[in-house]
Amino acid sequence: MILSAENLSYSYGARTLFENVTFNVEEGDKYGIIGVNGTGKSTLLRMLANHDAGEKGKLTIPGNVVMEYLPQDPPFDPEATVLEQIFRGDSPLMVLLREYEMAIETATACPDDKQAQKQLLELQQQMDEQFAWQLESEAKAVLTQLGITRLQQKMGELSGGQRKRVALAGVLVRPSDLLILDEPTNHMDNATVAWLEQQLMKRKGALLMVTHDRYFFDRVVNRTLEIDGGKGYVYVGNYSLFLQKREERRIAEASAAQKLRNIYRRELAWISRGAEARRTKKKDRVERFAQIEAEVKNVKTEANLEMSSVSSRLGKTIIELDHISMKYNGIDYLKDFSYILLRNDRVGIVGPNGAGKSTLMDIIAGRCAPTGGSMTVGQTVKIGYFAQHSEFSDSNMRVLEYIKEANNYIETADGQHISAAQMLERFLFPPELQWVPVNKLSGGEQRRLYLLRVLMTAPNVLLLDEPTNDLDIPTLSVLEDYLDSFAGAVIAVSHDRYFLDRFANKLFAIEANGHVQPYIGGYTDYEEALQAKQAVQVEKAKPAAKPTAATQQAPAAAQEKKKLTYAERLELQRLEQELGRSEAELKMLALEMNNCGSNYGKLAELTARQQEVQSKLEEMEERWLYLSEFAE
Repeated sequence: MILSAENLSYSYGARTLFENVTFNVEEGDKYGIIGVNGTGKSTLLRMLANHDAGEKGKLTIPGNVVMEYLPQDPPFDPEATVLEQIFRGDSPLMVLLREYEMAIETATACPDDKQAQKQLLELQQQMDEQFAWQLESEAKAVLTQLGITRLQQKMGELSGGQRKRVALAGVLVRPSDLLILDEPTNHMDNATVAWLEQQLMKRKGALLMVTHDRYFFDRVVNRTLEIDGGKGYVYVGNYSLFLQKREERRIAEASAAQKLRNIYRRELAWISRGAEARRTKKKDRVERFAQIEAEVKNVKTEANLEMSSVSSRLGKTIIELDHISMKYNGIDYLKDFSYILLRNDRVGIVGPNGAGKSTLMDIIAGRCAPTGGSMTVGQTVKIGYFAQHSEFSDSNMRVLEYIKEANNYIETADGQHISAAQMLERFLFPPELQWVPVNKLSGGEQRRLYLLRVLMTAPNVLLLDEPTNDLDIPTLSVLEDYLDSFAGAVIAVSHDRYFLDRFANKLFAIEANGHVQPYIGGYTDYEEALQAKQAVQVEKAKPAAKPTAATQQAPAAAQEKKKLTYAERLELQRLEQELGRSEAELKMLALEMNNCGSNYGKLAELTARQQEVQSKLEEMEERWLYLSEFAE
């Protein structure tokens, strides 16, 4: 056993986050914790990491179990170097590694100091004996993978995102029996998230994790702990199985609640008879009625987040980017990017951290001006910008006041008028929480509140910059449903592969040189396109085989029995993918041509592109047919 938690509870003031949560962690268990923001997921992780069972709970952790904990905001020593921060801890191995790193610095600074050189040699011998070299090299490899290359840099000089990645590298490298991670994928680019996913899948130790990345959750986790209505429910399986089992539980609970209400109605009819009949009632049946009445009152109706699709009218011209460029300190973040946003566009933006994704969003939102090119925004455009960091001008403002500042009410698509207070209830802010200051909410609740404020302005163009950071999975699912019916354009920067697959019909990949490469489809289509491109580059890089005498004299009959080579099989797979993409691009071009109106210059440009794609499609079809014959 790694850990046993019994009846863990947490309350502050009159608010109870969870009570009587019970579960066990065995070797090899990989738990994902799920629940609406504000239900206490981070609090539960912190209690476990601090060996805190609360007043009524019981926490059993064997003395030989080593735990490593990554909170959302990891503590750090501003004067420590990156490597010193990695090798913190009191285990003998960590102490040895710290001493060795310090000895290297001393010996390098004082090459003539014989005592320093002698101490370095002694520590090297101890490193050999304890096989510590592997840990040191692994630490450097993990840091490099996470984009941290200056290992002697002071922690106080790093950005918040860099410090989080150093902390993550530390808990991954330091040996542990139980790894506790709170939102490890936040502010990571897609490639790094995929790398971390592979690391955790290979890891043998136990894992407890809060994450909102559903692909990540699905592939890494084999146990799910749901916190719902203050109670904890354990499911064996990943995210997909959890959805199925949770639905079965809710159906069973709803059935039991309905049966209880039926019994209550019958007992109420019996207890409500006249005064003469009441004197003859059995005492135990009266007591039973009181017990049933209390149970019925305690049955909680499920609170679901609701979003109404509300937007303003959108005209013909939306947003047009004409050869946009952005250069800062000699670095090209964007280079010569043009695009015409369509009415129902669903655009995802991907790229490595620091590539300029948020910069592009800020340009579109009008928060900063490009260094080259121009942008045209239609007169009817109303932009709603959900930025990476929640915006609260006064964090002491009450929740209801904060929403009313944006709008007192909104009108839904079917003509209903919904007040700010009613919208807050739909977003799981009950009346008692609406008068709480914003700074008393959890980080996730603040993000949900900020999202509601953006939607209350009834935008017709939505810009979402990393919406999956700090938004819980239930909120994300409802947001995705909302976007399905949203009558306007949506552009989203995200590292959440599930979210991109779910909502996007085209992706823009911002590359390191500032170029923006378009792709049709969601993240999975983009990933397949990259793999196909890499396979082609590998084949092109291979030297051509020289013909031998035997192959030059091969009879024609051998040609008839030809089988596909490995390179041709890859080419066939690539062609199948590119044919689909070209067909999709033709459909998109036809749609854009229909929306051009009297813009004849744009229409001519689209027509030329359509002819180019059609010609390329015909060539690919001919090659595909040729290869398919041999494959059969």
